[in-house]
Amino acid sequence: MRDRLMRQWRTLIRERANRQWRELSLDVVDELACHLSELQESSIRRGASDEEARQIALDALNAASFLELSRRPRARHGGYLHDLRVAVRQLIGTPVVTTVAILSLALGIGANTAIFSLVNSLVLRALPVKDPHRLAILTDASAQGNDSWTPIRSVTLFDSAFAWGTERFDLASGGVAEFVDGIWATAGMFDTLGVMPMLGRAFTDADDQHQGGRDGPVAVISYAFWQRRFGGAADTIGRPLTLDRIPFTIVGIMPPEFFGPDVGRRVDVVVPIGMVTVARADRRLEKRDWWWLSVMMRLRTGQSVDQATAAVRAVQPQIRSATLPLEWPSIDRQKYLKDGLTLIPAATGNSPLRIQFERPLLTILIVVVLVLLIACANIANLLLARATARRHEWSVRLALGASRWRLVRLLLTESLVLSLVGAGLGFLVAQWSSRLLVQELSTQTATVFLDLSVDWRVLTFTTGIAVLTALLFGTAPALRAAGVAPMEAIKDHGRGTGGETGRVSVASALVVMQVALSVMLVVAAALFMRTFDKLVRLDLGFDPTRVLVVTMNAERAAIEPAQRMSVFERAREAVQALPGVERAALSFVTPVSGHVWGNRLEVSGSVALTDPERSARRNQVSPEFFETYGQRLVAGRGFSARDRDGAPPVAIVNEAFARRFLNGANPIGHTLRRFPARADEAVLEIVGVVGDAVYRRLREPIPPTVYSPVTQPSPGLPSNEFNLNVRAASGSPALLARSIADAIGEVNHGLALTFRPLSDQVNASLTQERIVAMLSGFFGALALLLAGLGLYGVTSYAVSRRRTEIGIRMALGAAPQSVIRLVLARVSAL
Repeated sequence: MRDRLMRQWRTLIRERANRQWRELSLDVVDELACHLSELQESSIRRGASDEEARQIALDALNAASFLELSRRPRARHGGYLHDLRVAVRQLIGTPVVTTVAILSLALGIGANTAIFSLVNSLVLRALPVKDPHRLAILTDASAQGNDSWTPIRSVTLFDSAFAWGTERFDLASGGVAEFVDGIWATAGMFDTLGVMPMLGRAFTDADDQHQGGRDGPVAVISYAFWQRRFGGAADTIGRPLTLDRIPFTIVGIMPPEFFGPDVGRRVDVVVPIGMVTVARADRRLEKRDWWWLSVMMRLRTGQSVDQATAAVRAVQPQIRSATLPLEWPSIDRQKYLKDGLTLIPAATGNSPLRIQFERPLLTILIVVVLVLLIACANIANLLLARATARRHEWSVRLALGASRWRLVRLLLTESLVLSLVGAGLGFLVAQWSSRLLVQELSTQTATVFLDLSVDWRVLTFTTGIAVLTALLFGTAPALRAAGVAPMEAIKDHGRGTGGETGRVSVASALVVMQVALSVMLVVAAALFMRTFDKLVRLDLGFDPTRVLVVTMNAERAAIEPAQRMSVFERAREAVQALPGVERAALSFVTPVSGHVWGNRLEVSGSVALTDPERSARRNQVSPEFFETYGQRLVAGRGFSARDRDGAPPVAIVNEAFARRFLNGANPIGHTLRRFPARADEAVLEIVGVVGDAVYRRLREPIPPTVYSPVTQPSPGLPSNEFNLNVRAASGSPALLARSIADAIGEVNHGLALTFRPLSDQVNASLTQERIVAMLSGFFGALALLLAGLGLYGVTSYAVSRRRTEIGIRMALGAAPQSVIRLVLARVSAL
């Protein structure tokens, strides 16, 4: 009877349907026929005639209205807005699921945007100058920087060019230094970059003269420094600014967006390079072996970097000849003349920070992308769980005439709303966290500046990742909705069908992916953290605790160069006498400072070595240095009062020196001198051996190191700056800073002083490893948490679907422990 009624109703519906109805799915026709036949059959069983039962079915279901609804033309306009309103209502109706999803997305998208903002600022963003794609930097295989500016400025190969060197200027008039980041630059800097001061003027060739130009020493300051130092006063132009105790006149203020040619470092003061001869006694402009300048060019219109490189190499012989260090040995001179000059694109500026952090940032970016994938899998599981309660709704929508594409579109709209809200919160998280990371990159001696303002790249990345995540976690629920049958709208027993088993399988697969990715991230984080832990626990060869490094600069002090070491020694004695000071010693280089002094050496009785293997680090120290640092004496003697100027020159070497030069033999009694030796080069006798100690960086192998006494000066070694290393008897050494400054001021108030605890210096050397370990550890833990939540969610859902089965098992005598084992077996399998 049911089949006969179904056929009759199906025929009737088709006869009364119009063309739009026929374009709908045939499943809808079948479901309406099923409804009507069930009601008609029920009425007949209650005693109604066939005709009465048929009329009851028509009246009860209002089939005519149903068909009229189906015949209405579908809205061509406003459909997406309707989907948006429905999506918002659905999300508000399930606040727990919505909140968890939005928070997961905020963390995932925020982390990705934060790291991408750093990558964008450090690697991708062009300098805020005119036509940055026409800029190029001159590189030199012979040195990190180059001093090829002097001959290049007379070569008309480009539109313009300039040279610059970084500097930290002291704003204080004496005593404790107050540093500001600046550069020495040639007059062509502003023209080459196409940046004009917002107030005042740039300095010109007339200003860039030795001893200063017609208007005296001039300087251009940054907008940020103008606001910070002068409060944005309108009368700042023409005011004096004291740099390294030299009065400069402010002639211009740079625009707010300009931070200088070096990415990662904000320039607050620009000074003509000609003033180096006044401000510095090291005569660096005249020294051919002092590599401290960088050169940037603006290419001609239509000129490629390769063409510009060819033009430079055409005049390379003149450039090399003009800059060849005359005292170099023949082999070095030949290499210098042979190495080719090369231009590289400089649209993104010059950046030592980029070289250091580009790969770690890209590594962390991959990590946060994986975390976002885990978050997407988690949200997909949440939405699949919520989909169970909505199967009836979806089948009704299909029965009412909605197409399957309309259901997919509605669910994707819900996913997109979730993703966009999460992206909005994540964007706020990114703005805060990226600035926090930049602060973590900064150290006491190097302030890191990155332009983190939002540009089209960041907006495109955030929007793209929001849409992509919506597709990633919204596709599975959308496909699930598309697979719902309209029949489920009239079947209470429609739940628990095979489709639910399929949903659990999808959820299980997502959990497996989450666990796999999170384990991979946790292992990677553990490796990064273990690397950092090994560096932290590394035996430095000295004790950095309770040591304060005081840099004494006599550049602007009224002290004759020949008397500077005597003043430094008197300052050491004055500090040594202070209460709370256990030891005080002088040194030219402090450990882990990044500074290097080295030579190639010739050692008596040495094994055969190549030129690079002859290289050794140098340091000049006072006799108290090894005791101050807790560096053990292995053999021989330390320096003493008899090792003075005029006495036989002596040296102390470390164990790595003995291994390299003498194959581990006792070096005491051997002699060394620089290779190749100069006419005035002294021969040093080795009188002691000390334990190995880190020199410049913790990651570098401990190099062969030679220590000589400060009382026996080395030719050519600058004497304007020395370090005073102070070990406190107890407590933090920073507490001694004020009393040390007062004691040194009584010796000579003209010395400029800088204070930094040695432990801070050691920690600063681990900045890269610390950042990578911290971020990888955080994101690894977050991934593990998300995977745990995903595993809990799918297990909880699976148990809820099996409540009846579990109840029957327990009713039949199953013990609670067996039920627990049943659940845990599934969890363990996943």
